[in-house]
Amino acid sequence: MASFIQNITNTTSGIASTILRIPVGLILMAHGAQKLFAMFGGYGLEGTGQFMASLGLEPGYLMALLAGSAEFFGGAALVIGLLVRPASAVIAFTMLMAIIAVHISNGLFMANNGYEYALTLLVVAVSLVFSGAGSYSVDKALSAK
Repeated sequence: MASFIQNITNTTSGIASTILRIPVGLILMAHGAQKLFAMFGGYGLEGTGQFMASLGLEPGYLMALLAGSAEFFGGAALVIGLLVRPASAVIAFTMLMAIIAVHISNGLFMANNGYEYALTLLVVAVSLVFSGAGSYSVDKALSAK
């Protein structure tokens, strides 16, 4: 078990991953809070669930809970640097689903509700899956033990 924890918390990156993950984590937390808690102008689980159901993602409430949790709790993991590799994998999958289910038909640009924002977050998440949390993280401290 100790080897498993060391493998998923190991980081090959220095400060670059730290600089990348903290603001992206905060942004993801805000988007997750929109879905989960109706904060920052969001619609909460009910409204987001209805939207997801309208896209054919059923059951909508569960899909909203999963997407919101991936963003909010995955973002929190990025901010503190804890279990960044698995959190980033979940975030990457969530962004891929957002691109496919919501944004791909609108083209690239955000002005048309396109996929550029979700693609950017997907790329950041995939990068963090490979690099790990970076030098200033809980993961670094855990893997050193």
